[in-house]
Amino acid sequence: MTSDDTISAISTAIGEGGIGIVRISGSKAIAIADELFTSRSGKRAEAILSHQAVYGNIIDPENNEIIDEAIVLIMWAPRSYTREDIVEIHCHGGPVPLRRILDLTLRLGARMAEPGEFTKRAFLNGRLDLAQAEAVMDVIRAKTDASLKVAVGNLSGRLSEQVKSIRQSVLGMIAQLEAAIDFPEDDIEEATAADVAKLINQVKSQLASLLATAQTGRILREGLATVIIGKPNVGKSSLLNALLREKRAIVTDIPGTTRDIIEEYVNIRGIPLRIIDTAGIRDTADVVEKIGVEKAKELVSQADLILLLLDWSAPLSSEDRSVLELLSDRRAIVLINKSDLPPKLELAEVERYSEGRLVLKISVAQGEGLAELEQAIADIVYSGQVGQGEAAFVNNLRHADALRQANDRLADAMATIAAGMPPDCIVVDLRAAWEKLGEVTGDTVGEDIIDQIFSQFCIGK
Repeated sequence: MTSDDTISAISTAIGEGGIGIVRISGSKAIAIADELFTSRSGKRAEAILSHQAVYGNIIDPENNEIIDEAIVLIMWAPRSYTREDIVEIHCHGGPVPLRRILDLTLRLGARMAEPGEFTKRAFLNGRLDLAQAEAVMDVIRAKTDASLKVAVGNLSGRLSEQVKSIRQSVLGMIAQLEAAIDFPEDDIEEATAADVAKLINQVKSQLASLLATAQTGRILREGLATVIIGKPNVGKSSLLNALLREKRAIVTDIPGTTRDIIEEYVNIRGIPLRIIDTAGIRDTADVVEKIGVEKAKELVSQADLILLLLDWSAPLSSEDRSVLELLSDRRAIVLINKSDLPPKLELAEVERYSEGRLVLKISVAQGEGLAELEQAIADIVYSGQVGQGEAAFVNNLRHADALRQANDRLADAMATIAAGMPPDCIVVDLRAAWEKLGEVTGDTVGEDIIDQIFSQFCIGK
Protein backbone atom coordinates (compact mmCIF):
# COMPACT_ATOMS: atom_id res chain seq x y z
CA MET A 1 0.00 0.00 0.00
CA THR A 2 1.51 3.36 -1.04
CA SER A 3 0.00 6.80 -0.41
CA ASP A 4 -0.40 9.12 -3.40
CA ASP A 5 0.70 12.22 -1.50
CA THR A 6 4.21 13.13 -0.39
CA ILE A 7 4.97 14.18 3.19
CA SER A 8 7.78 16.25 4.67
CA ALA A 9 8.90 17.17 8.19
CA ILE A 10 11.89 18.12 10.31
CA SER A 11 13.03 14.86 11.91
CA THR A 12 15.57 16.23 14.40
CA ALA A 13 14.83 17.90 17.72
CA ILE A 14 13.94 21.57 17.87
CA GLY A 15 16.85 23.86 18.75
CA GLU A 16 20.41 24.43 17.67
CA GLY A 17 22.65 21.51 16.73
CA GLY A 18 25.46 20.46 14.46
CA ILE A 19 23.13 18.68 12.05
CA GLY A 20 19.42 18.93 11.27
CA ILE A 21 17.41 16.61 9.02
CA VAL A 22 14.43 17.31 6.81
CA ARG A 23 12.80 14.08 5.67
CA ILE A 24 10.56 13.67 2.60
CA SER A 25 8.63 10.48 1.76
CA GLY A 26 6.36 9.69 -1.15
CA SER A 27 6.07 9.53 -4.92
CA LYS A 28 7.23 13.17 -5.43
CA ALA A 29 10.18 13.00 -3.01
CA ILE A 30 12.85 12.57 -5.70
CA ALA A 31 11.32 15.25 -7.97
CA ILE A 32 11.25 17.72 -5.06
CA ALA A 33 14.90 16.97 -4.26
CA ASP A 34 15.75 17.50 -7.92
CA GLU A 35 14.31 21.03 -7.81
CA LEU A 36 15.92 22.24 -4.60
CA PHE A 37 19.27 20.39 -4.51
CA THR A 38 22.31 21.01 -6.66
CA SER A 39 25.21 18.66 -6.11
CA ARG A 40 28.80 19.89 -6.44
CA SER A 41 29.40 17.17 -9.03
CA GLY A 42 26.38 18.23 -11.06
CA LYS A 43 24.59 14.91 -10.46
CA ARG A 44 20.79 15.18 -10.43
CA ALA A 45 18.83 13.70 -7.54
CA GLU A 46 17.17 11.16 -9.80
CA ALA A 47 20.63 9.84 -10.73
CA ILE A 48 21.79 9.34 -7.13
CA LEU A 49 22.03 5.68 -6.17
CA SER A 50 19.97 4.38 -3.28
CA HIS A 51 21.59 4.96 0.13
CA GLN A 52 24.31 7.13 -1.43
CA ALA A 53 25.11 10.46 0.28
CA VAL A 54 25.86 13.41 -2.03
CA TYR A 55 27.21 16.85 -1.03
CA GLY A 56 25.87 20.09 -2.49
CA ASN A 57 23.67 23.15 -1.90
CA ILE A 58 20.00 23.66 -1.17
CA ILE A 59 18.82 26.42 -3.53
CA ASP A 60 15.51 28.26 -3.71
CA PRO A 61 14.44 27.69 -7.36
CA GLU A 62 12.47 30.97 -7.42
CA ASN A 63 15.49 33.25 -6.92
CA ASN A 64 18.50 30.86 -6.98
CA GLU A 65 19.35 31.85 -3.39
CA ILE A 66 21.57 29.34 -1.59
CA ILE A 67 19.77 28.37 1.63
CA ASP A 68 22.45 26.06 3.07
CA GLU A 69 25.12 23.51 2.32
CA ALA A 70 23.76 20.00 2.72
CA ILE A 71 24.24 16.31 2.21
CA VAL A 72 21.33 14.59 0.51
CA LEU A 73 20.67 10.92 1.11
CA ILE A 74 18.19 9.14 -1.14
CA MET A 75 16.57 5.79 -0.32
CA TRP A 76 14.66 4.37 -3.24
CA ALA A 77 11.53 2.32 -2.62
CA PRO A 78 11.12 -0.30 -1.31
CA ARG A 79 14.49 -0.18 0.49
CA SER A 80 13.50 2.60 2.88
CA TYR A 81 11.88 3.15 6.26
CA THR A 82 8.44 3.74 4.75
CA ARG A 83 8.96 1.49 1.70
CA GLU A 84 8.38 4.65 -0.36
CA ASP A 85 10.98 6.89 -1.97
CA ILE A 86 12.64 8.84 0.86
CA VAL A 87 14.93 11.86 0.67
CA GLU A 88 16.81 13.04 3.75
CA ILE A 89 18.38 16.49 3.64
CA HIS A 90 21.17 16.76 6.24
CA CYS A 91 21.85 20.46 6.76
CA HIS A 92 23.13 22.65 9.59
CA GLY A 93 21.00 22.17 12.68
CA GLY A 94 19.69 25.67 13.24
CA PRO A 95 15.97 26.49 13.30
CA VAL A 96 16.19 29.00 10.42
CA PRO A 97 17.83 26.79 7.73
CA LEU A 98 15.65 23.85 8.74
CA ARG A 99 12.46 25.92 8.52
CA ARG A 100 13.50 27.45 5.16
CA ILE A 101 14.23 24.01 3.67
CA LEU A 102 10.99 22.56 5.02
CA ASP A 103 9.05 25.48 3.52
CA LEU A 104 10.71 24.79 0.16
CA THR A 105 9.61 21.14 0.20
CA LEU A 106 6.04 22.23 0.96
CA ARG A 107 6.05 24.80 -1.85
CA LEU A 108 7.32 22.16 -4.27
CA GLY A 109 4.48 19.70 -3.66
CA ALA A 110 4.86 17.97 -0.30
CA ARG A 111 2.51 18.41 2.61
CA MET A 112 3.39 18.65 6.29
CA ALA A 113 3.58 15.19 7.85
CA GLU A 114 1.21 14.37 10.68
CA PRO A 115 2.63 13.11 14.00
CA GLY A 116 4.07 9.63 13.50
CA GLU A 117 3.10 9.52 9.83
CA PHE A 118 6.45 8.17 8.59
CA THR A 119 6.19 5.23 10.99
CA LYS A 120 2.48 4.85 10.21
CA ARG A 121 3.39 4.45 6.53
CA ALA A 122 6.04 1.89 7.50
CA PHE A 123 3.28 -0.05 9.28
CA LEU A 124 0.69 0.30 6.51
CA ASN A 125 3.26 -0.72 3.89
CA GLY A 126 4.17 -3.85 5.84
CA ARG A 127 7.68 -2.96 6.95
CA LEU A 128 6.76 -3.03 10.65
CA ASP A 129 3.88 -4.56 12.55
CA LEU A 130 2.04 -2.41 15.09
CA ALA A 131 3.99 -3.64 18.12
CA GLN A 132 7.26 -2.86 16.35
CA ALA A 133 5.98 0.56 15.30
CA GLU A 134 5.09 1.41 18.91
CA ALA A 135 8.57 0.28 19.97
CA VAL A 136 10.05 3.05 17.81
CA MET A 137 8.81 5.65 20.30
CA ASP A 138 9.93 3.47 23.20
CA VAL A 139 13.47 3.53 21.79
CA ILE A 140 13.34 7.33 21.48
CA ARG A 141 11.96 7.78 25.01
CA ALA A 142 14.13 5.14 26.73
CA LYS A 143 15.55 6.51 29.98
CA THR A 144 18.03 3.75 30.88
CA ASP A 145 20.06 1.04 29.16
CA ALA A 146 17.59 -1.58 30.43
CA SER A 147 14.54 0.23 29.03
CA LEU A 148 16.40 0.75 25.74
CA LYS A 149 17.21 -2.95 25.55
CA VAL A 150 13.55 -3.90 25.99
CA ALA A 151 12.48 -1.35 23.37
CA VAL A 152 15.09 -2.48 20.85
CA GLY A 153 14.07 -6.10 21.45
CA ASN A 154 10.44 -5.27 20.67
CA LEU A 155 11.48 -3.18 17.66
CA SER A 156 13.39 -6.17 16.28
CA GLY A 157 10.22 -8.26 16.63
CA ARG A 158 10.96 -10.24 19.78
CA LEU A 159 7.48 -9.75 21.26
CA SER A 160 5.75 -9.92 17.87
CA GLU A 161 7.33 -13.28 17.06
CA GLN A 162 6.03 -14.81 20.29
CA VAL A 163 2.54 -13.38 19.80
CA LYS A 164 2.42 -14.52 16.17
CA SER A 165 3.55 -18.01 17.21
CA ILE A 166 0.77 -18.20 19.83
CA ARG A 167 -1.72 -16.87 17.29
CA GLN A 168 -0.67 -19.54 14.80
CA SER A 169 -1.21 -22.21 17.46
CA VAL A 170 -4.74 -20.93 18.09
CA LEU A 171 -5.42 -20.92 14.34
CA GLY A 172 -4.25 -24.54 14.21
CA MET A 173 -6.78 -25.46 16.91
CA ILE A 174 -9.54 -23.73 14.96
CA ALA A 175 -8.61 -25.68 11.84
CA GLN A 176 -8.59 -28.92 13.82
CA LEU A 177 -12.06 -28.28 15.22
CA GLU A 178 -13.49 -27.18 11.87
CA ALA A 179 -12.24 -30.45 10.38
CA ALA A 180 -14.14 -32.30 13.11
CA ILE A 181 -17.25 -30.27 12.26
CA ASP A 182 -16.95 -31.37 8.63
CA PHE A 183 -16.78 -35.03 9.73
CA PRO A 184 -19.28 -35.13 12.61
CA GLU A 185 -18.57 -38.46 14.28
CA ASP A 186 -18.98 -38.37 18.06
CA ASP A 187 -15.74 -40.17 18.88
CA ILE A 188 -13.76 -37.85 16.57
CA GLU A 189 -15.37 -34.73 18.09
CA GLU A 190 -14.60 -35.87 21.65
CA ALA A 191 -11.01 -36.79 20.83
CA THR A 192 -10.48 -33.51 18.99
CA ALA A 193 -11.90 -31.49 21.89
CA ALA A 194 -9.57 -33.31 24.31
CA ASP A 195 -6.56 -32.60 22.08
CA VAL A 196 -7.53 -28.94 21.78
CA ALA A 197 -7.91 -28.65 25.57
CA LYS A 198 -4.28 -29.76 25.98
CA LEU A 199 -3.15 -27.24 23.36
CA ILE A 200 -5.14 -24.45 25.04
CA ASN A 201 -3.37 -25.14 28.33
CA GLN A 202 -0.01 -24.90 26.57
CA VAL A 203 -0.94 -21.58 24.98
CA LYS A 204 -2.30 -20.24 28.28
CA SER A 205 1.03 -21.11 29.89
CA GLN A 206 2.85 -19.11 27.18
CA LEU A 207 0.51 -16.16 27.69
CA ALA A 208 1.02 -16.33 31.45
CA SER A 209 4.79 -16.09 30.94
CA LEU A 210 4.39 -13.03 28.74
CA LEU A 211 1.90 -11.34 31.07
CA ALA A 212 4.23 -11.94 34.03
CA THR A 213 6.63 -9.45 32.40
CA ALA A 214 3.98 -6.72 32.01
CA GLN A 215 4.58 -4.92 35.31
CA THR A 216 8.36 -4.91 34.89
CA GLY A 217 8.03 -3.91 31.24
CA ARG A 218 5.74 -0.99 32.06
CA ILE A 219 8.14 0.27 34.72
CA LEU A 220 11.12 0.04 32.38
CA ARG A 221 9.13 1.99 29.78
CA GLU A 222 7.47 4.64 31.96
CA GLY A 223 9.58 4.67 35.12
CA LEU A 224 8.79 3.51 38.66
CA ALA A 225 6.73 6.25 40.33
CA THR A 226 8.54 6.47 43.68
CA VAL A 227 7.51 8.83 46.48
CA ILE A 228 9.75 9.71 49.43
CA ILE A 229 7.71 10.48 52.56
CA GLY A 230 8.38 11.08 56.22
CA LYS A 231 8.07 13.71 58.90
CA PRO A 232 10.01 16.97 58.49
CA ASN A 233 13.81 16.94 58.78
CA VAL A 234 14.13 13.16 58.58
CA GLY A 235 16.41 13.25 55.51
CA LYS A 236 14.05 12.98 52.51
CA SER A 237 15.77 15.65 50.43
CA SER A 238 19.18 14.28 51.38
CA LEU A 239 18.08 10.84 50.14
CA LEU A 240 16.90 12.35 46.85
CA ASN A 241 20.24 14.11 46.41
CA ALA A 242 22.13 10.89 47.24
CA LEU A 243 20.17 8.85 44.68
CA LEU A 244 20.60 11.56 42.05
CA ARG A 245 24.26 11.98 43.01
CA GLU A 246 23.80 15.74 42.84
CA LYS A 247 22.42 18.51 45.06
CA ARG A 248 18.97 18.91 43.54
CA ALA A 249 16.95 19.58 46.70
CA ILE A 250 17.72 22.17 49.37
CA VAL A 251 18.82 20.56 52.63
CA THR A 252 18.73 22.45 55.95
CA ASP A 253 18.21 21.67 59.63
CA ILE A 254 15.01 23.73 59.54
CA PRO A 255 11.88 21.52 59.46
CA GLY A 256 9.52 22.31 56.58
CA THR A 257 12.19 23.48 54.12
CA THR A 258 10.67 21.37 51.31
CA ARG A 259 7.22 22.76 50.61
CA ASP A 260 6.81 22.04 46.91
CA ILE A 261 7.04 18.71 45.10
CA ILE A 262 10.43 17.92 43.50
CA GLU A 263 10.37 15.31 40.74
CA GLU A 264 13.39 13.80 38.97
CA TYR A 265 14.34 10.67 37.03
CA VAL A 266 17.16 8.56 38.44
CA ASN A 267 18.75 5.40 37.04
CA ILE A 268 18.82 2.63 39.65
CA ARG A 269 20.50 -0.47 38.19
CA GLY A 270 18.91 0.12 34.83
CA ILE A 271 15.49 0.94 36.29
CA PRO A 272 14.19 4.47 35.64
CA LEU A 273 12.82 5.81 38.92
CA ARG A 274 10.48 8.79 38.62
CA ILE A 275 11.34 9.86 42.12
CA ILE A 276 9.37 12.49 44.02
CA ASP A 277 10.53 14.31 47.15
CA THR A 278 7.56 15.56 49.16
CA ALA A 279 6.96 18.02 51.96
CA GLY A 280 7.43 16.65 55.45
CA ILE A 281 4.11 15.30 56.71
CA ARG A 282 2.97 17.04 59.89
CA ASP A 283 0.22 19.29 61.21
CA THR A 284 1.09 22.86 60.32
CA ALA A 285 -0.54 26.29 60.34
CA ASP A 286 1.57 27.48 57.40
CA VAL A 287 -0.79 27.66 54.38
CA VAL A 288 1.88 26.90 51.76
CA GLU A 289 3.38 24.01 53.73
CA LYS A 290 -0.11 22.62 54.40
CA ILE A 291 -0.77 22.45 50.63
CA GLY A 292 2.53 20.57 50.20
CA VAL A 293 1.55 18.07 52.92
CA GLU A 294 -1.84 17.40 51.30
CA LYS A 295 -0.16 16.93 47.92
CA ALA A 296 2.29 14.47 49.49
CA LYS A 297 -0.60 12.39 50.85
CA GLU A 298 -2.26 12.42 47.43
CA LEU A 299 0.93 11.22 45.71
CA VAL A 300 1.23 8.31 48.14
CA SER A 301 -2.03 6.87 46.80
CA GLN A 302 -0.72 7.06 43.20
CA ALA A 303 2.82 5.75 43.72
CA ASP A 304 4.25 2.42 42.51
CA LEU A 305 6.69 2.46 45.43
CA ILE A 306 6.95 4.43 48.67
CA LEU A 307 10.23 5.09 50.46
CA LEU A 308 9.27 5.96 54.03
CA LEU A 309 11.98 7.53 56.18
CA LEU A 310 12.27 7.33 59.96
CA ASP A 311 14.95 8.76 62.29
CA TRP A 312 17.18 6.21 64.12
CA SER A 313 18.27 8.92 66.56
CA ALA A 314 14.74 9.77 67.80
CA PRO A 315 11.90 7.73 69.30
CA LEU A 316 8.92 6.90 67.10
CA SER A 317 6.71 9.99 67.25
CA SER A 318 3.01 10.57 66.59
CA GLU A 319 4.03 12.14 63.26
CA ASP A 320 5.96 8.95 62.35
CA ARG A 321 2.93 6.82 63.22
CA SER A 322 0.69 9.02 61.06
CA VAL A 323 3.06 8.57 58.14
CA LEU A 324 3.23 4.79 58.66
CA GLU A 325 -0.56 4.63 58.62
CA LEU A 326 -0.53 6.13 55.11
CA LEU A 327 1.09 2.95 53.77
CA SER A 328 -2.12 0.93 54.07
CA ASP A 329 -1.86 -1.66 51.27
CA ARG A 330 0.82 0.26 49.32
CA ARG A 331 4.15 -1.25 48.23
CA ALA A 332 6.82 0.35 50.40
CA ILE A 333 10.29 0.11 51.87
CA VAL A 334 10.81 1.52 55.37
CA LEU A 335 14.16 3.26 55.73
CA ILE A 336 15.63 4.07 59.11
CA ASN A 337 17.96 6.98 58.43
CA LYS A 338 20.81 8.40 60.55
CA SER A 339 21.97 4.90 61.54
CA ASP A 340 25.40 6.41 62.31
CA LEU A 341 23.93 8.25 65.32
CA PRO A 342 23.17 6.78 68.80
CA PRO A 343 19.93 4.73 68.58
CA LYS A 344 16.72 5.91 70.26
CA LEU A 345 14.23 4.16 67.97
CA GLU A 346 12.63 0.84 68.98
CA LEU A 347 13.17 -1.43 65.97
CA ALA A 348 10.52 -3.93 67.15
CA GLU A 349 7.91 -1.17 67.21
CA VAL A 350 8.86 -0.06 63.69
CA GLU A 351 8.59 -3.63 62.40
CA ARG A 352 5.16 -3.99 64.02
CA TYR A 353 3.90 -0.86 62.25
CA SER A 354 5.61 -1.89 58.99
CA GLU A 355 3.43 -5.03 58.71
CA GLY A 356 6.04 -7.25 57.09
CA ARG A 357 7.48 -4.70 54.70
CA LEU A 358 11.23 -4.54 54.17
CA VAL A 359 12.98 -2.39 56.80
CA LEU A 360 16.50 -1.13 56.03
CA LYS A 361 18.88 0.87 58.19
CA ILE A 362 20.74 3.55 56.23
CA SER A 363 22.82 6.66 56.77
CA VAL A 364 22.39 9.07 53.89
CA ALA A 365 25.07 11.34 55.36
CA GLN A 366 27.63 8.50 55.43
CA GLY A 367 26.40 6.76 52.25
CA GLU A 368 25.65 3.57 54.19
CA GLY A 369 22.90 1.20 53.10
CA LEU A 370 22.24 2.89 49.75
CA ALA A 371 23.58 -0.08 47.74
CA GLU A 372 21.23 -2.37 49.67
CA LEU A 373 18.35 0.02 48.93
CA GLU A 374 19.13 -0.01 45.21
CA GLN A 375 19.23 -3.82 45.20
CA ALA A 376 15.91 -3.97 47.07
CA ILE A 377 14.31 -1.70 44.46
CA ALA A 378 15.68 -3.89 41.63
CA ASP A 379 14.33 -7.03 43.34
CA ILE A 380 10.87 -5.44 43.64
CA VAL A 381 10.78 -4.37 40.00
CA TYR A 382 12.05 -7.56 38.43
CA SER A 383 10.31 -9.83 40.98
CA GLY A 384 11.72 -13.01 39.50
CA GLN A 385 11.79 -11.80 35.91
CA VAL A 386 14.97 -11.80 33.86
CA GLY A 387 16.66 -8.43 34.14
CA GLN A 388 18.82 -8.88 31.06
CA GLY A 389 18.96 -11.40 28.24
CA GLU A 390 16.81 -12.27 25.27
CA ALA A 391 13.39 -12.51 26.95
CA ALA A 392 10.47 -10.58 25.43
CA PHE A 393 8.86 -7.99 27.69
CA VAL A 394 5.31 -6.67 27.51
CA ASN A 395 5.90 -2.98 28.18
CA ASN A 396 2.73 -1.48 26.74
CA LEU A 397 -0.67 -1.29 28.48
CA ARG A 398 -2.48 -1.86 25.17
CA HIS A 399 -0.53 -5.05 24.55
CA ALA A 400 -1.08 -6.30 28.10
CA ASP A 401 -4.83 -5.67 27.87
CA ALA A 402 -5.11 -7.52 24.55
CA LEU A 403 -3.13 -10.49 25.92
CA ARG A 404 -5.29 -10.64 29.07
CA GLN A 405 -8.46 -10.60 26.99
CA ALA A 406 -7.07 -13.34 24.73
CA ASN A 407 -6.31 -15.38 27.84
CA ASP A 408 -9.88 -14.85 29.06
CA ARG A 409 -11.29 -16.07 25.73
CA LEU A 410 -9.11 -19.19 25.98
CA ALA A 411 -10.51 -19.76 29.47
CA ASP A 412 -13.99 -19.48 27.95
CA ALA A 413 -13.01 -22.11 25.39
CA MET A 414 -11.87 -24.45 28.17
CA ALA A 415 -15.21 -23.94 29.96
CA THR A 416 -17.04 -24.66 26.71
CA ILE A 417 -15.11 -27.92 26.29
CA ALA A 418 -15.75 -28.91 29.92
CA ALA A 419 -19.48 -28.32 29.40
CA GLY A 420 -19.45 -30.77 26.48
CA MET A 421 -20.51 -28.15 23.95
CA PRO A 422 -20.14 -28.87 20.21
CA PRO A 423 -16.95 -27.88 18.32
CA ASP A 424 -18.51 -24.85 16.62
CA CYS A 425 -19.09 -23.25 20.06
CA ILE A 426 -15.42 -23.84 20.97
CA VAL A 427 -14.39 -22.27 17.66
CA VAL A 428 -16.28 -19.06 18.53
CA ASP A 429 -14.20 -18.63 21.72
CA LEU A 430 -10.93 -19.54 19.99
CA ARG A 431 -11.57 -17.13 17.13
CA ALA A 432 -12.21 -14.35 19.66
CA ALA A 433 -8.83 -15.15 21.29
CA TRP A 434 -7.14 -15.19 17.86
CA GLU A 435 -8.55 -11.74 17.06
CA LYS A 436 -7.42 -10.30 20.41
CA LEU A 437 -3.89 -11.56 19.81
CA GLY A 438 -3.99 -9.90 16.40
CA GLU A 439 -4.57 -6.54 18.07
CA VAL A 440 -1.03 -6.62 19.45
CA THR A 441 0.57 -6.84 16.01
CA GLY A 442 -2.13 -4.77 14.29
CA ASP A 443 -3.60 -7.57 12.17
CA THR A 444 -7.10 -7.15 13.60
CA VAL A 445 -7.04 -3.63 15.01
CA GLY A 446 -9.40 -0.88 13.82
CA GLU A 447 -8.35 2.25 11.94
CA ASP A 448 -9.39 4.50 14.84
CA ILE A 449 -6.98 2.69 17.18
CA ILE A 450 -4.18 2.95 14.60
CA ASP A 451 -4.76 6.71 14.24
CA GLN A 452 -4.81 7.16 18.02
CA ILE A 453 -1.52 5.27 18.47
CA PHE A 454 0.39 7.26 15.84
CA SER A 455 -1.02 10.60 17.02
CA GLN A 456 1.16 10.15 20.13
CA PHE A 457 4.36 10.14 18.04
CA CYS A 458 6.46 13.21 17.38
CA ILE A 459 6.26 14.91 13.98
CA GLY A 460 9.07 13.68 11.73
CA LYS A 461 9.06 10.09 13.03
